[in-house]
Amino acid sequence: MKTKPNIYHEKQSRQLCAMHTLNNLFQKSDTFTKALLDDLCLQLTPNSWINPHRSIFGLGNYDVNVVMAAVQLMDCEMVWWDKRRKITPLEVNSSVGLILNLPSPSKVGGLLFPFKTKHWLAIRQFDSVYYNLDSKLSSPETIGDAQQLIEHLTRHLDEDDCELFLVNSTKPCTLAVAEQM
Repeated sequence: MKTKPNIYHEKQSRQLCAMHTLNNLFQKSDTFTKALLDDLCLQLTPNSWINPHRSIFGLGNYDVNVVMAAVQLMDCEMVWWDKRRKITPLEVNSSVGLILNLPSPSKVGGLLFPFKTKHWLAIRQFDSVYYNLDSKLSSPETIGDAQQLIEHLTRHLDEDDCELFLVNSTKPCTLAVAEQM
């Protein structure tokens, strides 16, 4: 039996799931920091007193525009998946990784609020096995092979308000493959 690969995994802190998702996806600690993501918010909307790309309280809760801008810093792009289409192994196997944006209960401490927020999480392949790198998990969770991943994603996409993004390298094909080895 294969041993589990050494996978970098950040755990949830405040409303910084987008930051944890990016660091988990690219497998590097502190590649993305709150300061960097806040700076991207300001670049996206420089002359706004209240920035629409993050929490009004400055705690994180970054929107898709910030995540997309951050992914571009890594020579990658985020492609929104039209959930009316069937997911195939070709799409998932050719991506650097996947990002899900899911509805999540809103709570502070033990107090549950009557509305939902959105939660970012990364999925990535290591040694032909896909792992859920959700920062709310205590450790990466094994999903399985490409077919099991597709079943996992299909269950999530059947939920209301769930979005899937494929993260693809923008580098020439041979260079991107060589860097993943």
